[in-house]
Amino acid sequence: MSAITQSPVEEQVVKKPFLNSSFIRILRYSAVRILTLFVTVVIGIYLTIVIANMGGYVDVIMRGEIRDRVTQMIINNQAYQQMDNETRQQLIQERIAAEEKRVGLDVPIAVRNFRYLKNALVLDLGRSINMTSDSGSKQVRLILLERLPPTLLLMATSQLFLFFSSIFIALNLSRNYGNFWDKLIIALSPSSAVPPWFYGIFLILIFAAGFKILPFGGMVDAPPPPNKFDYALNVLKHLILPGFSLVISAFFLSVYNYRTFFLIYSSEDYVDMARAKGLHAKDIERRYILRPTLPNIITNFALLIITLWTGALFTETVFLWPGLGRTLFQAIGQYDTPIIVGSTIIYAYLLAMTVFILNFVYALVDPRVKIGE
Repeated sequence: MSAITQSPVEEQVVKKPFLNSSFIRILRYSAVRILTLFVTVVIGIYLTIVIANMGGYVDVIMRGEIRDRVTQMIINNQAYQQMDNETRQQLIQERIAAEEKRVGLDVPIAVRNFRYLKNALVLDLGRSINMTSDSGSKQVRLILLERLPPTLLLMATSQLFLFFSSIFIALNLSRNYGNFWDKLIIALSPSSAVPPWFYGIFLILIFAAGFKILPFGGMVDAPPPPNKFDYALNVLKHLILPGFSLVISAFFLSVYNYRTFFLIYSSEDYVDMARAKGLHAKDIERRYILRPTLPNIITNFALLIITLWTGALFTETVFLWPGLGRTLFQAIGQYDTPIIVGSTIIYAYLLAMTVFILNFVYALVDPRVKIGE
C-alpha cells in the first residue's frame, strides 16, 4: 500500500489553524499576565503608601514638628516680641495652617493616599516634602536621577562580579565534589547571614582606621582631584570597601546555591549516559548541565539587574555613599513619602516587566516550557 501524502495546499490548511491558535493562546496569556501583574503592582504600591504614612501616625508626628518649629521661630524672632499674646498666638496658628497646607496635611489621609497612588502609577512623582537635590530642586524625579549613577557604579561593579565569579567557582566545585575547597565553601556559607553593612564596619575599622590605606567613606575626596584620570582612580579607591562588603556578604551562599544546582543536574541519568558514550567533559557541562540550569541562572541575573535600582540601603549609609539606598534611608527618617513612593513604583514596574519577559525567555531556552500551557 502506498503512503498517504498531503499536498502543499493541505499542509497550509493544517498549519494555518495551528499558528492562529498558538498566537491567540500567547495573546490571551500575555493579557492575563499583564493584568495580574498590574493589579499586584497597584496593591503593592498602595500598601507602601499606607506603611510609609504609618496608617496616619506620620501626620501626627509632622503636625507636632510643624507646631514646635513655627512656635519657636515666632517666639524667638525679635520682630514679634512686642506683639500682645493673643495676636502672636493667632499669627502662630496662621503660620502652622499655611505650613500644613504646604506639605498637604490639610487634605484627608485617605484622599492623599489615593492621590499618591494615581500619580505614582502614571510616574508623576511630584515634589519632595523635605529633601532637595544638589541643584536645590525638590522634584522627586531629579533627586532620584541625581543619585542613580553612584548606585549603578557600586551595585553593578559588586553584583556583576559576584554573579560571574560565583558561577565560575561553583562549576569548578561541582567537578571536584567533596574536596577541600568544596567543604570549605559549605562551611562558610552560613556567614552570608551577616549583612553587608556589618562587614563594612569591620572593613572600615581594619583598612581605614587601622592601616589607614583606604578612605572611611564617601565617593571622592574633598576637594576632588582636578583631572579626570585622578578623579576616576579616587572614585575606585572609595569603591573598594563598600563593593567588597557587598560581595563578601553574599559570596559563599551564592557559590553554594549554584554548586548545588550543578550537582543536581550532573547526577542525572542522561549525564551518565553521555559520559558512557565518551562525550568530552566540556560538551557534557555545556549541553547537559549548564543548559538545564539556564532558567535559574537567567532569573538570578534578571533580578540582579533590577536590584541595581534599589541600591544598598544600610551599606550606602555606613559608607556615606551618595546613592539611591542612602537617599531612601534619609527619606524614611524624614517621612518623605514622595521619595519613598517614587523609588518603590519604579522598582515595582521594573520587577513586573522582568517577570513578564522571563516567561518568554524560559520558553526560548527550555523547549519543555510552553507559553500559555
